[in-house]
Amino acid sequence: MFLHMGNDAVVPMKEVISVISLEGDPSELNREFLRTAEEEGFVVQLTAEPVSIVVCTKKIYLSPISAKTLYKRASSNDFDF
Repeated sequence: MFLHMGNDAVVPMKEVISVISLEGDPSELNREFLRTAEEEGFVVQLTAEPVSIVVCTKKIYLSPISAKTLYKRASSNDFDF
């Protein structure tokens, strides 16, 4: 099974670790996590205005699709979070 994250980006479901919403005010911990990941070269920006973060085993994706929608997509693929 695969998860489509927007802008033709797809990852295997077994690589998905977490989906984090960026809607509202992201916590300081999430901002620091993103800063560090960007400095290390792990971030793949799928859009200029991301609304969610998809943390995978090898990369971190900034997605234009909401965390709620990504969860629904994952759930429809018989995957348990």
